[in-house]
Amino acid sequence: MDGRDAFSRCHPLVAFAFFALVLLTMLVMRPAFLAISLLGAAAYGAYLRRRRFWRMWRTLLPLLVLTAAVNPLFSHRGVTVLAYFPSGNPLTLESILYGLAAAALLCCAVLWLGCCADVMTTDKFVYLFGRLAPALSLLLSMTLRFIPQVRRRHRTISDARDAMGGNGRSGALRRRMAELGILTTWSLEGAVDTADSMRSRGYGLPGRTLFSIYRFRRRDGMLLAVMALCGAYTAWGCRSQALAWSFYPRAQGAPLGAFALSVYGAYGLLCSLPLLVDLAEELRWAAAERRAWNG
Repeated sequence: MDGRDAFSRCHPLVAFAFFALVLLTMLVMRPAFLAISLLGAAAYGAYLRRRRFWRMWRTLLPLLVLTAAVNPLFSHRGVTVLAYFPSGNPLTLESILYGLAAAALLCCAVLWLGCCADVMTTDKFVYLFGRLAPALSLLLSMTLRFIPQVRRRHRTISDARDAMGGNGRSGALRRRMAELGILTTWSLEGAVDTADSMRSRGYGLPGRTLFSIYRFRRRDGMLLAVMALCGAYTAWGCRSQALAWSFYPRAQGAPLGAFALSVYGAYGLLCSLPLLVDLAEELRWAAAERRAWNG
């Protein structure tokens, strides 16, 4: 994560509420909502991860193509027949559109969860849930850091074996099995050490005080209010018939009106909120630099 990200420096409750809202509202299978969510997740992911974001698409794109192609192969619902498979089953426009929507939904989930992993660090989860559910917060924090920690340890093990000359004396399969055994042992030992360390510090005991560097400021309250309004307005719009949409038997939706546009605008504001916070922070620093140079 880039240290310049202003949204990640907000109160943990703000970040948790934001990702909970976007992940819940993302489940609405409407093309406009999926497009807005995908654009917001891609823009924020590119801002957070920079070069790592573009490398991630090498793995994500084949998965999206596979997801979009699977639905027309197994689902033949819909009234708009485009062609017929050799088996005699129809290829319908509605099944293709639903497969594209499912692929977009999967892409949104991966991108938003990647952003959440960068912003919601383990200490933030412990801060939010340490009093309410100590065991759950510790499990979440260990789970979130498990994959990057395993990657770092695997790189360390591989580098150590290269330095010792062990990789040149054995085959690829035998080498990987040996590295997997070392990595598994190291990870299990680390998990036990973490649990013992937290237990020795009295973690989860009644009356234990928690040190925190987070302070709830006025900006955090304003962000929570904006997110609550946008989320409530979006949920209200989804329950109305003004945004009705169906894929089967025919892909069609309600006519686009002023109310639907306002709901899409509210959802777009919600999804772009982190980037707006970062933009406001960069403008503030740019203005401060200009005042310093002029002064």
